[in-house]
Amino acid sequence: MGEMSKPRDTFVLGRGEYDNKGEKVKPGVPSFLPPMSRDLPPNRLGLAKWIVDPLNPLTARVVVNQYWQQYFGTGIVKTAEDFGSQGEPPSHPELLDWLATEFVRSGWDIKAMQRLIVTSATYRQSSRASRELIERDPENRLLARGPRFRLPAEMVRDNALAISGLLNDRIGGPSVYPYQPKGLWEEMAFGEGYSGQSYTQSPKPDLYRRGMYTVWKRTVPPPSLTILDAPDREKCTARRAVTNTPLQALVLLNDPTYVEASRALADRTLRNGGRSDHARIDFAFKLATARTPDPQERAVLLGSLREFRSLYRHDQANASKLLSVGETKADSRLAPRELAAWTTLASMILNLDETITKE
Repeated sequence: MGEMSKPRDTFVLGRGEYDNKGEKVKPGVPSFLPPMSRDLPPNRLGLAKWIVDPLNPLTARVVVNQYWQQYFGTGIVKTAEDFGSQGEPPSHPELLDWLATEFVRSGWDIKAMQRLIVTSATYRQSSRASRELIERDPENRLLARGPRFRLPAEMVRDNALAISGLLNDRIGGPSVYPYQPKGLWEEMAFGEGYSGQSYTQSPKPDLYRRGMYTVWKRTVPPPSLTILDAPDREKCTARRAVTNTPLQALVLLNDPTYVEASRALADRTLRNGGRSDHARIDFAFKLATARTPDPQERAVLLGSLREFRSLYRHDQANASKLLSVGETKADSRLAPRELAAWTTLASMILNLDETITKE
């Protein structure tokens, strides 16, 4: 990483051809941005110092806009990938400027910026809104209500594991290999000279590590994350798309990660949720949504539980098959049919829109 004692000559290459040299160029920054100080060396160190120079407003604005986007779903500048003349102007330019200057003033204190945003009156508003307000401002650009949007793909998985009690929240370490359909890597392998020829699933407890530690093969990204709109990492992505498709519902209902999380939540509910169905439903629902169900919701869940009990009472084989999903074994002290009924109910709760939505 050291600089050359005598920098090599650099030229503009015609059509990018290495032997078609044009004008000779020297180190510098774009002319439409603040110039580099004469005190800064014209090398990578000087460029790094210029990037975080308080007189350069772009870096701080881009960073705080990304933080705002993470909390509100949409940045103050909606086109987070383009702050130029082709991008969208900020919805609240004074707010963007103030956040950027506060970020620099605090010494680029990232934690302080997160605290500033999440303790603001704007963020702490309710996400409930009237039909008229939603029709007037569907993307909440006016910030007249709190944010509400689906969790990112990795967090959908982490959320289910955390609710169930399976999440391994250890920090750091190598990548892990969670559940994945067999044969995907082998299908995309091209001869012995390539790495990643086969996929070997991680053992417990690595199997339940957070999504950020999931191994990523560029040509075969994790399928359950891809379906939930995780970028493919072929290119830099400043904004994620958010969709809602039947395939996503199928993943959340049938992927081994979520089936196993449902059974673990059922196990947790039966052991710690109280003695009555009423209390247990309230316990599981509150773990998933941070509130207790209203009377109508509770009635639906109680009715569903009765149906599931009736179903598994006459279908021992399917109850056993359901409880066998995943590496964590079902608690042998719990009645299998009862646990299967609660597992199916827990899957309903984990698949609620409210459970996978930040609001």
